[in-house]
Amino acid sequence: MSDWEVYSIKYADRNARTRADSFIFDDYHDAPHAMDYFMWLLKRGDEMILVDTGYDMDEATTRARPIRLDPVTALAPFGIKPEDVTKIIVTHLHYDHAGGLHLFPNATLHLQAAEMAYATGPCMCHDTLRMPFTADHVCEAVKRLYSGKVTFHDGEAQVADGVTVHCIGGHSRGLQSVRVRTQAGWMVLASDAAHFYENVFARKPFPIVVDLQNMLDGFETLHRLASKPTLIVPGHDPLVCEYFPSALATHIHRLDVGPIKEFET
Repeated sequence: MSDWEVYSIKYADRNARTRADSFIFDDYHDAPHAMDYFMWLLKRGDEMILVDTGYDMDEATTRARPIRLDPVTALAPFGIKPEDVTKIIVTHLHYDHAGGLHLFPNATLHLQAAEMAYATGPCMCHDTLRMPFTADHVCEAVKRLYSGKVTFHDGEAQVADGVTVHCIGGHSRGLQSVRVRTQAGWMVLASDAAHFYENVFARKPFPIVVDLQNMLDGFETLHRLASKPTLIVPGHDPLVCEYFPSALATHIHRLDVGPIKEFET
């Protein structure tokens, strides 16, 4: 089968952050450190798979974290309507990755069983662990389950030819990264297994974490899964928009062609 096209779709950013928000035990904790928010789209001929959904304007208002584009508008340059999306890989159920599930009513969700158990289990009794989740998003996943539109995975699984998911955990109990066969080689959409390049290349853990060992071990897993380090794509790093070419619109970058700018790993 042919390779997949892979696109990052930036829908929001948050610049009023410091390195303390991104790294544990950082020497420059007060220095500014911006964050971008992405969805991803995999395309091959008539096939398409959406990876995560971002969050909508209502969630943006509730959390006082504005977005530049709602998920439907962000996908519009591809000519995609919400009802056209039939397959979504949900890397995890945090608000910024699963906040638009309700916008795609025909989609079957591909989710780690461990993530559903985590988001609906006793760990959610703790405010700190519950904070990145929103009940309505989790309930949408449960409703999708009861309508027969959830496919659960336990660890590593194939979603389509050339597309596999890999449970890494760490940041969230059932966090999964996505490995995709592209013209540039095996690319890994790390999602929040590595928010930033610095997380995975300098082995520096992110502060929101349920299992620190899993997070640290996950950095090695990302390296093992990718054909080369430059094909590890972090989940929130603004550098992604510098390293890969824009396509269709300023908020969309094409990843499967490989980076257009050299960077150190």
